[in-house]
Order: sequence, then C-alpha cells, then structure tokens
Amino acid sequence: MSFELEERRMDATDLQIGMFVCRLDRPWEETPFPLQGVELASHEDIDTIQRLCRVVYVDARRQVLPERRRALLRTDLSSTRFKSVARYADKASIEEEVPRARSAFDQASQIVEDLFEGIASGRELSVDQVEQAVRPLVASVLRSADAFFLIEGLRRRDNYSYSHAISCSALGAAFGRHMGFDEETIFSLAAGGLLMDVGKTRLPESLLQYQGSLAPGEVDIVRSHVRQGLEIIAESNITNQDVLDIVRTHHERHDGSGYPDGLVGNAIPITGRMLGIIDTYDAMSSARPYRAGISRHQALRQIYAARNHLFQAEMIEQFQVCLGVYPTGSLVELSTGEVAIVMAQNQVRRLRPRVTILSTPGKQPLADFRQVDLMAPGGKSTIDIVRSLAADDYGSHAAELFLP
Repeated sequence: MSFELEERRMDATDLQIGMFVCRLDRPWEETPFPLQGVELASHEDIDTIQRLCRVVYVDARRQVLPERRRALLRTDLSSTRFKSVARYADKASIEEEVPRARSAFDQASQIVEDLFEGIASGRELSVDQVEQAVRPLVASVLRSADAFFLIEGLRRRDNYSYSHAISCSALGAAFGRHMGFDEETIFSLAAGGLLMDVGKTRLPESLLQYQGSLAPGEVDIVRSHVRQGLEIIAESNITNQDVLDIVRTHHERHDGSGYPDGLVGNAIPITGRMLGIIDTYDAMSSARPYRAGISRHQALRQIYAARNHLFQAEMIEQFQVCLGVYPTGSLVELSTGEVAIVMAQNQVRRLRPRVTILSTPGKQPLADFRQVDLMAPGGKSTIDIVRSLAADDYGSHAAELFLP
C-alpha cells in the first residue's frame, strides 16, 4: 500500500465531496478545520473552504468515501473475519437512551472495580463479570451512538485504571459499530478494551503513579503488564482470539517502534491497531496524578500527526469519522463566550454538533441549561465552536454543572 502524497492544485470553486484537501493558500490556524488536512464530507465543508480560500491542494490518492473503509478492510491480511456486514442506525434518541446508558455505565463501574481489585488480591478473572459489564454497554452504544459517551464524558474520573477500562471498552464498541462489524465482533472489541490493561493489577501501584522518569528496569516492569495480562486471561480460560490479540498487541506501533514484539504494519492484527489508537486517545484526554488531560479534540489532532508512524493513517481517519471533530461529551467554548458540552453529532455537518450550554459568556454556571443545534440556521446570530476545552478548564468539571 502506498502512502505517498500526490498533490493536485485546484480552484476552491471546483471542490467536490469526497476529496481530501491537504494544503490551503492560508495557514490552517486561520480556519475552523482542526487538522492539517481535511476530508470534504459535506457541502458545508466545501462552502467554508470556498469562503476562506481561492486555491487549495488535494491529495489525489485519498478519497474519503464509504469505499475507503471497505478498502481498508480488504487490505487487512490478518483475518477474513472482519467484514463490513451491517449499517447501524440509532434506534433511540439520545434523550431516550441516556437513562439506560447511565445504568450501563454505573453497572460497568461497579463490576470493573470489583474485578480489578479481586485480581490484584489473587482472585481469578471472572468471565461472567466481564459479560455483565460489557453486554449492557455494547447494547447502549448500538442503540445510540452518542448517549453513553455523553454520560461517560460528564462523569468525574476518580480512578484512572477503572475509568480507562470502561472508556476503552465503549470506544471499542463505537469503532466496531462505525466499521460495520457484526455484534459479536463488536462485543469482542469492547471486552478487549476492558481487559487490555488488566495486567497492571499485578504491578506496584507506586510505579504506575510515579511522576518522574522511570529507570530502564522500571520501564521493563511496566511493559510486563502485557505478559501479565495474557497470563491472567489464560488462567481464566478466555479463548476469544480478538481479546487475546488486543491484550497482546495494543502497544505495537505501525512503524515497528512498539512493544513487546516490534510488529510492523499489517502484522499487527486489526483489533490491535484499533485499540492501540483508542488506548492512546483516552490516555491523552484523561487527567493523571502527574499531568492534566488535554481536550479530546486536541488528542485527535495529536494522533493524526502520528499517522503512518505510530498508527495506520487509514485507521486514524476512520476513528476520526467515528468520533466526529468534537467528540460527544467534549467541552467546547462557543463564539458567544459560553461553555457547552457536545450532546450529539450531526453527521452531515461535523463542525456543528448539538450542544447544551452550561455557562454564561462570563463562564458563570447557568441555573437552567439550554440545548442548541449548531446546524440550525441562525441568520446573523450563527453560533460557532471556537475551541475545545479540557474537562476541568475554568476550574470546574462538567459533571458539577450538568449532572444532579
């Protein structure tokens, strides 16, 4: 597969949906687009570029159409099991699904805490507990692409290990849904996301929370969580190959710089490639004892910058399309100065999701929240997203404003 850039100069008036714009006649920072390179997935994208630019450059090798996802799966040599077999549509509105998503999140949180603490104390991994945690989560994500991530984004993360496992599980389900996999494969991705760091339960907590640079021997100990995780899963008689592949390869990297085996490109199973991106994305956007988290939007940008090095470019593109420019559950600042949380994606206009406004323009919490669909026509009073925010920007987590 070739990853060479084939630029073609063209007038902005000639752009069409499906083209990939890789260069503009002005800096990207002066545009609302988040990446140095943008897929034209809607007429709004084209209109925005035409307002800002006269000349652009498109990559003739890249066409971001549904066929691109199918081509990605066809080029995967690790398995013939991964086929786009379904096109999922929301079966419930976000308002209808939120109570069920909250129940699934609370149940998963309780089970994961008990599961990980049990393993740390020498108890065997319970397959039944994994099922009980993952099945309701997957069912919620399949009913609604947004509700679980809204709830997950609003909850304060008191324990990184537990919340990271739940987030990666849900993201695995969402990514599998986006790729059109069958429901059992989606369950496998979610179960793998839940368990991929289970080996860390056998490592010293002081080492996992250490705030300085680790010595080479300490790095080796931390990296041993992959082997430890595989041993824990083997002891529980889990034989699901997708789960095993995820635990074994989620730290492998496209250019061979990962561990434990230094696998390159398609030698990494597709499940490992998918969950490697998810693992990195959630880690970057989560607060840790030794550093603050960055916004989800910024995490996507940094992962995109690592395309064809740490991660497969086509897989990153699909992950971005899956989550949207401003992922559900993200905090954003609007052109009005107000802070809002992204409630749901508008698939045809990715820069204009549905949001709930949480604060005044002066960043004071509102007593009553109001929803705004940024895609709705607003005449001269059109509201835009001007920047993404980390969860605790302005000194207050969204949960303190929005959740009872």
